[in-house]
Amino acid sequence: MIRSMTGFARSEAQGEWGEITWELRSVNHRYLDVSARLPEPLRVLEPAIREAVSAAVSRGKVEVTARLNQSSIVRDIDIDPVRLASLEQALSTVRNTIVDCQAPDALRLLNYPGVQREAEPDTDALQAAALDSLKTALADLRDMRDAEGQRMAEMLISRAAAIGVHAEAVRERLPQVRHVWQDRLHARLAEMTSEADPARVEQEMVFVAQRMDVAEEIDRLHSHITALNEALAKQEPIGRRLDFLMQEFNREANTLGSKSQDAELTAHAVEIKVLIEQMREQVQNIE
Repeated sequence: MIRSMTGFARSEAQGEWGEITWELRSVNHRYLDVSARLPEPLRVLEPAIREAVSAAVSRGKVEVTARLNQSSIVRDIDIDPVRLASLEQALSTVRNTIVDCQAPDALRLLNYPGVQREAEPDTDALQAAALDSLKTALADLRDMRDAEGQRMAEMLISRAAAIGVHAEAVRERLPQVRHVWQDRLHARLAEMTSEADPARVEQEMVFVAQRMDVAEEIDRLHSHITALNEALAKQEPIGRRLDFLMQEFNREANTLGSKSQDAELTAHAVEIKVLIEQMREQVQNIE
């Protein structure tokens, strides 16, 4: 099974600590490149986040974004009695000094710095829930990349099979091209007023026959098709292997085109190159 490097996933988790949302985006990249945008309470998790992504993804540029909403948290009001006593003593001193000074209301006293203490959220619970939610998002990301990879595999198999068809068409056409070329050569020799050197004619025919011989290129194309199908069956990242295979496919197609002495053979060579380019574009996005 092959896996695409393109994918998106989103997961959410809620608790007494608030609500967290993860968004993962991945695109093709030569290596694994992870970038994380995290709220302050989760920055300490960045090494663990990178480790989790590396365990799930081997190649690609992965953007990890976390959003934390704690506005819905209902916190108990905890009053600092020492701070409140100090404030009461200070207010008493002011009233004794300034006779007509009015006492502040209770709400203003609660808002005075240090009087009210808000309980801190459970950081350990938040971080544990965040990592669990991230694992869910990573699993969804892998599923999406797997599904896209399956579609890409079907496309590669189809294009490779078409290359094989064109290669066999070249093999079948080649004897006809040789006969046409030999007939044309004999016709030209018949038009010559002087007798041609038989040894030189034979040498020229051998030379041209060697130039037109593409049996080796056709065999190598079929060999590359077999290697492609075998790679697609592997349960491991094969993107770099396929990238190398595309270079080999292209080399044989170029040689096939350069040896072509016939319009039909040239057309097949062009079609093969078109199919290879379509495959190469997809391979660039395979993990």
